[in-house]
Amino acid sequence: MKQLAEFIPIALFFIVYQLDGHELALNGATFTFDGIYTATAVLMIATIVQVGLVYALTRELEKRALWMLAAVLVFGGATLLLRNPLFVQWKPTIFNWALAIVFGASQFVGTKTLMERAMGSQIRLPAPVWTRLNLLWTTNFAIVGALNLVVAYQFSEPTWVSYKLYSAIGFTLLLTVITALMISPHLKEDEA
Repeated sequence: MKQLAEFIPIALFFIVYQLDGHELALNGATFTFDGIYTATAVLMIATIVQVGLVYALTRELEKRALWMLAAVLVFGGATLLLRNPLFVQWKPTIFNWALAIVFGASQFVGTKTLMERAMGSQIRLPAPVWTRLNLLWTTNFAIVGALNLVVAYQFSEPTWVSYKLYSAIGFTLLLTVITALMISPHLKEDEA
């Protein structure tokens, strides 16, 4: 459920971006949607609300969620302050590459990979499987970060906005399915 909640700010970013140029009248005042800038402001607000709601419901805050919030606020704030969309376009790359570095480095620091530290209390897997899972997630974050830059620099802004929404959902689903396929043979062994 937490992962699904993380898509809400991205979906709102996409929806608000589509309203570029539209006007909204509230109490006699008129507000004009300003493309990526209005969408970025909504992304920032929605991310704050999403993290706050997850905390209110679970009384827990994952470090990844806090880092995501910080990245959204820093890069979104730079986009709004400097009126330059490249900052918000670079945010997914920097965030994903940072995760790739942390996941990758965890294979060489300590006795457990980051995947095992995160999921080891919920499932028992042989060490080589934890290593492969960790490598899978590391590779995913590296590729997702690189593809974001390709789309940001080689395609139009509206294409990047659409890519951001659909790739976030697509890569997460693909990663989840591959992870489940890698884990499932070992679940059967545990049950036996």
